[in-house]
Amino acid sequence: MSWAVEEWKEGLSPRVLQKIHELESQVDKLKKERQQRQFQLESLEAALQKQKQKVENEKNEAATLKRENQSLMELCDSLEKAKQKISHDLQVKESQVNIQSGQLNSNKKDIERLEQELKR
Repeated sequence: MSWAVEEWKEGLSPRVLQKIHELESQVDKLKKERQQRQFQLESLEAALQKQKQKVENEKNEAATLKRENQSLMELCDSLEKAKQKISHDLQVKESQVNIQSGQLNSNKKDIERLEQELKR
């Protein structure tokens, strides 16, 4: 079949044939270069899609971590309020113990005083 393709070249001068050969070689070279660039383009597009997916996954992970962080901050605030309430309750109870301790000491002194009076 290549002989049919070459048939149109019959009768052309060697100079023209040389030029045709150069042009055909250049066409083949450009076709190969185009194929290589097409492959590079497809490879780059695949890499870009991977990177986009990676970015999307990281955005989703960041959003999840942000929600978790917010939840933990709210929990910390809640625990801090509970701690303050317990601390306040403890102070109130310590104050009540001190008052009762003072009353106990006062009552002991009163008892001792009354016992002394009874002994007299």
